[in-house]
Amino acid sequence: MTRLFAGTPFDIPPECEDCGKLLSHCVCTPAEKAQAEDRRRREADRRVPAEQTARLSVQKRRGGRRATVIEGLTARANDLPELLTRLQATCGTGGTVKAKEDLIELQGDHADAVRKALREIGYRVASPK
Repeated sequence: MTRLFAGTPFDIPPECEDCGKLLSHCVCTPAEKAQAEDRRRREADRRVPAEQTARLSVQKRRGGRRATVIEGLTARANDLPELLTRLQATCGTGGTVKAKEDLIELQGDHADAVRKALREIGYRVASPK
C-alpha cells in the first residue's frame, strides 16, 4: 500500500515510535515493540493523585487483629505495589495489594498515618462513616 503523498515534497515516511528510525530501517524486536506498547497503554491509563479519592477503613480480623484497608484507587490508574511500599515504610508494617479487588491492606490500625501519607502524596482521603 502506498502513502497518500508518496513521491511528493509533502511525503513524510513513517518512523518507529520506539527507536525513531524509518520503519524500513527499524531494529526493534517484536518483544521490545510489545513492551513499549504496554508501557504506553499503562501511562495513558494513569491519573494524577489529585483526581482520585482513597477510602480508608480499619477492619477487625480473626483473633482480634486489625487491618487498615485502602479502597478506591484502581490498579489501572495507579502503581499500587509502589504505593504499598511507600505506605509500609511510613507505617513500619507489612501489607499486601489485591489488584483484582483494587485495594491495599496494611497490618494493624494505621489509619491516621496512612491518611497523612496519602494527603502528602496528593490523594483526597475519605473515611467511611
